[in-house]
Amino acid sequence: MKKLLTVFAAAALFGGVASAQEAEFDLGSQRSESQHVLKIPGERIDHQGLAINPTPHAIAVDPAGRLDISAGVAVKDRQGRFSADLDFLTLAPKGVALTIDFGAKLAAKAGVEALSGAYKLSVGKRGIAITGYDERGAFYGLQTLRQIVASPAARTGLPYVEIADYPDLRYRGVVEGFYGNPWSHEVRLSLIDLYGRLKMNSYLYGPKDDPYHSCPNWRLPYPEDEARQLKELVEACRRNRVDFVWAIHPGQDIKWNEEDYGNLVRKFNLMYDLGVRAFAIFFDDISGEGTNPERQTELLNRLDRDFVKAKGDVASLVVCPTDYTRLWANPTPQGSLVVYGKTLDPSIEVFWTGDVVCSDLTRETLDWVNSRIKRPAFYWWNFPVTDYARHILMMGPVYGLETSLTADDLCGLVSNPMEHGEASKIALYSVADYTWNIAAYNPIDSWERAFDYLAPEVRDALRTFSIHSCDTETGYRRDESWETETFHADNYTDAQYAALVAEFARIERVPATLERGCANRALLAELRPWLVEFGKLGERGRRALELIKIREAGDDATFWAGYVANRMTAEDRAAYNAHKSGTLRLQPFYENAMDDLVRGFYRSLTGDEPMACRGIGSFRTASSTQSKLMFDNDDKTFYTSGNAQKTGDWIGADLGTVRDVREVVILQGRNSTDDVDYFDHAVVECSETGREWTVLCDDLEKQYEIRWTGEPVKARYVRLRKLPSEKRNWAAVRTFAVNPVKTETLGFALEADAPADALRAFDGNPMTTCMLDGRMAFEVPAGVGRYTLLLGAVGEPVRVVQLAADGTPLAESRCVDPFTAIEVAEGAARIALEGAVEIFEILPAARK
Repeated sequence: MKKLLTVFAAAALFGGVASAQEAEFDLGSQRSESQHVLKIPGERIDHQGLAINPTPHAIAVDPAGRLDISAGVAVKDRQGRFSADLDFLTLAPKGVALTIDFGAKLAAKAGVEALSGAYKLSVGKRGIAITGYDERGAFYGLQTLRQIVASPAARTGLPYVEIADYPDLRYRGVVEGFYGNPWSHEVRLSLIDLYGRLKMNSYLYGPKDDPYHSCPNWRLPYPEDEARQLKELVEACRRNRVDFVWAIHPGQDIKWNEEDYGNLVRKFNLMYDLGVRAFAIFFDDISGEGTNPERQTELLNRLDRDFVKAKGDVASLVVCPTDYTRLWANPTPQGSLVVYGKTLDPSIEVFWTGDVVCSDLTRETLDWVNSRIKRPAFYWWNFPVTDYARHILMMGPVYGLETSLTADDLCGLVSNPMEHGEASKIALYSVADYTWNIAAYNPIDSWERAFDYLAPEVRDALRTFSIHSCDTETGYRRDESWETETFHADNYTDAQYAALVAEFARIERVPATLERGCANRALLAELRPWLVEFGKLGERGRRALELIKIREAGDDATFWAGYVANRMTAEDRAAYNAHKSGTLRLQPFYENAMDDLVRGFYRSLTGDEPMACRGIGSFRTASSTQSKLMFDNDDKTFYTSGNAQKTGDWIGADLGTVRDVREVVILQGRNSTDDVDYFDHAVVECSETGREWTVLCDDLEKQYEIRWTGEPVKARYVRLRKLPSEKRNWAAVRTFAVNPVKTETLGFALEADAPADALRAFDGNPMTTCMLDGRMAFEVPAGVGRYTLLLGAVGEPVRVVQLAADGTPLAESRCVDPFTAIEVAEGAARIALEGAVEIFEILPAARK
């Protein structure tokens, strides 16, 4: 599913009457995922060395029994179908008997469930027996045996065990339906092997960037090389008893005429000749005439009759409707989903993504859609996909899936993974677990087992990386770092401090551990850019903790040098923003600790509260570190709400203490020309307490740039509040400035090549900086006897010249340390700084 899509949104989340094809809006600002981070259910279980995935429906282990297969097994493959599936066993004509058979009558006699994929597995003193309801069931029995053989419980022989097992859902697997870089051929083949071993039976091939899957080339045959690779994928799926479902995405430019119907059938026949026996049609993320539901169902029914049923060996069609989410689906009897329910052949399966594009699977959403499409929905789960947050990896547990559902509620579930196929295996391991045995699904335990199965040689290091790489910040929110306790820099216990030091030390070691020991080099290649930044996060987190102790010791010079060294440069921040992890707790700890430390340091030097704002607001993200983007003096960066706006929502600034507010500057939106993420009807207010608010400027309509000046008003809090309007987009703010420092209000003369930037050296905010690259001179007001210079890392010494009123030099010195005090010479009227250095703040102190 697409992040940026042109469709129509009703004014209310679910209550509108228009469907997706009737008008246009920017879905990039309409995602509407809840920003509430739900906790992960479940707990880790001791499986006594025998963990099987997916979790079997019934398993009985005889702890006293052991079957020795060290001399090999003698295979009796009754129907000759599994010779290529026994690579995990040593074959020997006189070995332990392994009998494999399948068939409905045989299965009924053995008590196997009458479902495709069902099987029974017995390991006992007479050998090993696998009975499947069908070939797929017997194959799944072999996959269970494969896991038993590889388990710690089998070190002294296979445990005696009886397993009766079957899948809960008819369709279980993966849809390659993300935007971005498609998987490589090698990754696809690797994943198909995983699907088979984890008893997943559906691989829907629909990469959005395959030009022969979508417009304009869907009518054309694949070139020879691509066709050969697709044939290899089909064959790999056949070996793994996986249905390769080829999807076509024709809706954006399809013509509802005989010519294009013929083009569609011709393309299906070309794919049939490559071995494809299952097909899907995607009408998602389109606009125009292709969204017409009557035309869609007419086409689907005709294809079902003329192609699927005529061929005789083709699986049921699958369709992704244009209204694939409740967010914009028309809920009325005229809606397209109701049209599907009334006119679409019952054998055709219908995709659904839930209440929003990326959302939890709930009974409520299934009841809503099933009542309209008149069949159990096929759930397209947009997890762990990150095409809307490509700087993130989703490595956390699979949760948010209702565990009381049955095949009467949904016919299947497929995961839409990340563009990083190897990294997606962590999530897919648990998707396989859930779809096979819904009621028994344990998110935490399944996630823990995934590391043992996929990367046992580096399981602890990969787990450490993964537990801190789960959340999207503003998209489909997932819990992260749930075992790590962070704290404020001035409020912690020794035990909390020691535990956090240990965790950051573990994080620092992870990149080297994985580089050295990870056997899956393709996985390592996918993770490497994130691992580099993860190691840096561990280092700066550890150093922030060290700074807490240095600050407590009262060593100002050492503290400031350490603070400067541990501060992220623009290059550091750009690298981290491109490959983020630890966004929910670890990076916020670093950011908040550094901010709290420098605020306290400033107070200790000046006795005043710094002029540094904190973000506040009605959105959950307002109190996060993301809100700092409103105060970074860069109108190209922006804070975003991460959730749809509603009347009464607000975004604001906490000034730290009550001040005289004289000026407010707010730049809304991601730009000031055509962005949709802003309050189009708003009021600016201020308050001393946060309870009673005074209006500064009211009834602002469609204003990206808001500027207020007036007589001073005492306030600690300033906010922009949304007034009634129909807009439901996210909200973004690039700049939120209160009392911005200006030359005319500075109180003394300042000379610099870039005076607007140089003002930041005197703005009372040690978290803003300016660059000295040449010369700066400032007047010394009466009564000032000393300056403290808070500088960045000093390369070449900075020359400091104190001048009399007539320009005569009175004193000269050199700054070589970031923390430098200058005593004002008698008669000095100006001080000039010459050199190249970053200046955080120049702090005056009265003459003693």
